[in-house]
Amino acid sequence: MEYRVIGSSDLKVSALCLGTMTFGEQNTEVEAHAQLDYAISQGVNFIDTAEMYPVAPRAETVHRTESYIGSWLKHQQRDKLVIATKIAGPARGFGWIRGGPRVNKKHINAAIDASLQRLQTDYVDLYQIHWPDRYVPMFGATSYDASQDRDSTPIAEQLQALGELVKAGKVRHIGLSNETPWGVMEFMRCAEQLGLPKIASIQNSYHLLNRTFEAGLAEVCHHSNVGLLAYSPLAFGWLSGKYLADPQAHGRITLFPGFGQRYNKPNVPAATQEYVRIAQEAGISPATLALAFARTRNFTSSVILGATSLTQLKENLESAEVTLSDETLAAIEIVHQHYPNPAP
Repeated sequence: MEYRVIGSSDLKVSALCLGTMTFGEQNTEVEAHAQLDYAISQGVNFIDTAEMYPVAPRAETVHRTESYIGSWLKHQQRDKLVIATKIAGPARGFGWIRGGPRVNKKHINAAIDASLQRLQTDYVDLYQIHWPDRYVPMFGATSYDASQDRDSTPIAEQLQALGELVKAGKVRHIGLSNETPWGVMEFMRCAEQLGLPKIASIQNSYHLLNRTFEAGLAEVCHHSNVGLLAYSPLAFGWLSGKYLADPQAHGRITLFPGFGQRYNKPNVPAATQEYVRIAQEAGISPATLALAFARTRNFTSSVILGATSLTQLKENLESAEVTLSDETLAAIEIVHQHYPNPAP
């Protein structure tokens, strides 16, 4: 397993991170612990979660993922692991989270204290804003509409509250998620101007069907020394190829159709078919192709992968040893030119 430093932080993490949003919905506590044990045995030291998990989010299961991790984490050597979690933002409902989540000082303090209690630890290594407090197009929306602007907590205030958590020792480093180039730049500007902690990472969707990060965000993050934590590297299972053979195959797309809308786009099946062909020609599985591609981009600090079975997890982790050939990368670029970002 390769290890990399996230951005300007001192966090040295495995190039593959175990994502956990299935814990408590698609996976039991026993299954969750088995995944954690196996991942750690294979060199993974980085675990990502969120207060709103599992997905699909609902009042009956909210926070369960962090609790499952906590009942495992209390038996581990804490300083050998990098634990990341996230605070939920507004505008998506979720009234069962603090009566409707916001990213202000009151909510940030309540959220971190509750997460630490569930995780059974006195600090997290990386604390991330799950999505912006302000309006931005996200989760499949691609066009900014200024008429949707809403009242939001100023970024300087968010950063000051997060900085207090760092000072108190509850959080080692801070990061963003589902963020835009302007957002990253504004957080960096406020940090420099106010002498507050810098953003270390950005957790955004990045995969063969969505390479939009490569435009503005790649440049901003390069100059700001912010590392990408790439989520959904298999595009909710599309890049495994299973939905080509059976559109009703068991998986997140069919289990949670409301959360798969960003993949319900005209060119997704055609582009996926081409990537499956490239994988076959390279003698690897489609999932391995997708994971190896995301892992080997020069802006990627770690790729967040999830699985619902140990068999899936084993295959996904084996991709850590795969480097794509120049011929395979060239073939990928040809498909990308024909089907640019079909599922942004």
